[in-house]
Amino acid sequence: MQLTRRILALAVPATLAALIGAAPATPASRPAAADTDRHDPRPTIVLVHGAFADASSWSGTIRRLQHAGYPVLAPANPLRGLAADTAYLRSVLASVDGPVVLVGHSYGGAVISGAAAGDSRVKALVYIAAFTPDKGESAAGLAARFPGSTLGDTVNPRPYPLPDGGTGTELVIERARFHGQFAADVPAGEAAVMAATQRPVATAALEEKAGEPAWKTIPSWALIATADKNIPAAAERWMARRAGSHITEVDASHAVAVSRPAVVTHVILAAARATR
Repeated sequence: MQLTRRILALAVPATLAALIGAAPATPASRPAAADTDRHDPRPTIVLVHGAFADASSWSGTIRRLQHAGYPVLAPANPLRGLAADTAYLRSVLASVDGPVVLVGHSYGGAVISGAAAGDSRVKALVYIAAFTPDKGESAAGLAARFPGSTLGDTVNPRPYPLPDGGTGTELVIERARFHGQFAADVPAGEAAVMAATQRPVATAALEEKAGEPAWKTIPSWALIATADKNIPAAAERWMARRAGSHITEVDASHAVAVSRPAVVTHVILAAARATR
C-alpha cells in the first residue's frame, strides 16, 4: 500500500505536467485573466433581437464586442407573448454568472425591460431602436402614438397553432417590401437573406401590456434610428427621454444593428464601461 501511494505521488504530478505543458506561461508583467476577472469582472453582454429578425442580426456587434474582450450571449427571442418571452429571457439570465448588460432591439426592448426587473445582476439596459414601455403600455400602442410607421402596410397576418389547440395570428413582412421597410440601408442581397430568415411575431406579443419596467431602477442607454420606418424616431426619442436614458442618434433604418454595428457597439460599450 505504501509503495502504491508513493507511485501515485510521483505519477500524478508528472501526468498533469504533461497535459498542461503545452500551455503558454502567463507573462510576469501581466496578471492572469482569471485574476483580472476576479477583481474587476467584465459583464456578459446579452443581446435580445426583436420582431422580424433573429439572433444573427447581432453578428457584426458580437464580433466587435468579443474583440473588445466581453463575453456575449444572443439567445433566440420566442416572439410569442410579452409575459412568456420575458419569462424565457429570465431563464436565460439565470444561466449567466456575474454582472450583465442587457440589450434589446425593437420589441426586444419591451422584453428586457420586464426580464431585468428585480435582477440585481443587470447593471445596465441598452435600447437599440427599441420600445421602452411603462407599465400598462404595449408595443403596438406606443408605435401608433406618433406618426411615421409604415409597418402596417407591409405585413401579412397568418394563423399558427397554439399549445391549447386554438389558433393564434402572427405577422410577417412581405419579402418584396422587407428591404425598404425594415432595412433600407442594408445591401439588397443581405436584406433578401434577412427577409427569408425573418422570425414572425405573434400579434398578441405586440398587443400585450407591459408590467413594471426595470428602466425605472437600472441606468439605461438608447440608440435612436432616425430613418426607422417600423418605430417612429419620435416615439423612440420620447420613450428614451422619459426613461432618462443616455441618448445617441444615428441616421439608420430599423435594422441599425446590421447596417451600423460599429455605432451599436459603441453605445453598448459606453454602458458596460460606465457600470464597472
